[in-house]
Amino acid sequence: MTRGTCARWLNAALAALVLSGAAAARADAPEPAPLTIGETVTLEALGQPRAVNIVLPPDYAKDPDKRWPVVYQLDGAMGQDLMMGAGLMRWGALWGRSADAIVVGIETKDRQRELLPASGDPAERARYPTAGESSAFRAWIAGTVKPLVEARYRTDGRAFLVGESAAGHFVVETWATAPGLFTGYAAISPSLQWDFEALSRKGLGAGTRPPLYLSLADEGGATETGMERLLAALPQSQPYCFSDRRTELHHATALHGLLPEALQFLMPTKADWLEEYGMVLRCEKRGGQR
Repeated sequence: MTRGTCARWLNAALAALVLSGAAAARADAPEPAPLTIGETVTLEALGQPRAVNIVLPPDYAKDPDKRWPVVYQLDGAMGQDLMMGAGLMRWGALWGRSADAIVVGIETKDRQRELLPASGDPAERARYPTAGESSAFRAWIAGTVKPLVEARYRTDGRAFLVGESAAGHFVVETWATAPGLFTGYAAISPSLQWDFEALSRKGLGAGTRPPLYLSLADEGGATETGMERLLAALPQSQPYCFSDRRTELHHATALHGLLPEALQFLMPTKADWLEEYGMVLRCEKRGGQR
């Protein structure tokens, strides 16, 4: 046998040994089981089917008498922000940074249509010709999604709405126009530049609305001036938390970086170790939230 023939024979033998070992490993391995993280229901909104995804706390089934707050997450499809939002909420609850909750992810399909009101800006109308049905989408959430969740799951009466960018504008608009719909609101980098900053120019009237979490990243321009105007218009009695991260976060990283803080503000716990681990509210705040 030549040296080349011997090498080829040895390589073939080694390959056969590896393949047989892999086959044996597959034969001995248990069959994988499905990994279930929640439930989903398909509803119709604005003439389109869309998913409403529900992620329950890990011990939801263990205590049939316990009730839970609900976090309604906009842009909450499986291919959108659901997994990140549910994961960050679970991480916060694991550390005791924020209360555990049911997460309801609401799918959006045409975000400008569903999340923004009509615009008087010709450039915005040309770029987003379908925009302008946020009121109808809000009515659908109020009349269909919330009643379904409250009837089917053990909720404790607290409901929080969270969203970022265009969804953040929707959050602020809901807080301003239908404040009683939710117990608290979190608008991360809301698109307050929309319609010549119209939302920040609206009078809020008298009375205290539910707690509001706001944040600003590096958006600049009309988004920044819209936020500054909104903050200046907040009544003295309004509980709020404004997280100014203009020098730290980009628009694309704001939701990832600030959702844990927003949940901590909206659903605080009595944990006394949070400061030791840096889990503090780095925001200008007012009102009863800690």
